[in-house]
Amino acid sequence: MKEFIINQVYDLRLKESITQEALAEALGVTRQTIIAIEKGNYTPSVILALKIAKFFKKPLEEIFKIKYEK
Repeated sequence: MKEFIINQVYDLRLKESITQEALAEALGVTRQTIIAIEKGNYTPSVILALKIAKFFKKPLEEIFKIKYEK
């Protein structure tokens, strides 16, 4: 069984009307990192995932979930 992480970063960012650039700056990463996370091409480190959760004031598990595929 294959495992991968899905996230709600894109949806949360749009809901808050925040640009990728502004989010990246607030988190101390590049805009390219935000793009990769939103597309699901990059799984953030635990530290970055916690920063994202804190930024959006949401529990980590609400933003990042494990998806299983056969």
